[in-house]
Amino acid sequence: MASTVFKSLTDTTFDSVEGYRQAAETANNSQLTQALQQRGQERGQTLQQMNAELQRQGEELVTKGTLTGEAHQMFASISDMFESGDEAAAERVEEGEDYIKNKFQEAIEINQLEAQERAVVERCYNEICEGERFGDMIEKQYD
Repeated sequence: MASTVFKSLTDTTFDSVEGYRQAAETANNSQLTQALQQRGQERGQTLQQMNAELQRQGEELVTKGTLTGEAHQMFASISDMFESGDEAAAERVEEGEDYIKNKFQEAIEINQLEAQERAVVERCYNEICEGERFGDMIEKQYD
């Protein structure tokens, strides 16, 4: 059975994929749209790795958002921010990336993951860190 921590990380990763999808659909700048789509695809690959671990454990795959919690609210509001322009949306992406990176980092540090879960989380953490750097980059670009 998957740990609560691992399941929560997988839920947050799904919310992140959805946030990128929504943000790409509503971005005004075509270069930003393309960058958001690419990051969303990379985050989707991370979700696939995490879902593969859930499947290995006989758990249900995460295929829909949590509808509750900070992560969903943070990522869901990204698309709303595009109504205020690309600058506001870039800031929101950056906040979402900080949130997910901190959540993954904390999960590694508190060490409540089984060995295989931990290996998956550590592998996925590299992509999460890339996403956080991307968030920082676009926030500076649109600031």
